[in-house]
Amino acid sequence: MDQKLIDRINELARKKKVSGLSDEELLEQQLLRQRYLEEFRAGFKQRLESVKVIDEDGNDITPTNRIPKTMN
Repeated sequence: MDQKLIDRINELARKKKVSGLSDEELLEQQLLRQRYLEEFRAGFKQRLESVKVIDEDGNDITPTNRIPKTMN
């Protein structure tokens, strides 16, 4: 995840608390948060898909078909 994205989100959040945001900044904040969530969800989905579950006998029982449809 891009650190500049996170830094800008935090900068806007601090400014909102101190002095408020202009309409342009409110829109930017909303778009940046949306982009952050999209990137977070994509990374989380990738991590879930890479998990491999092995039972005590060494059989692969990875539930790949159990990832919720909302994660797609």
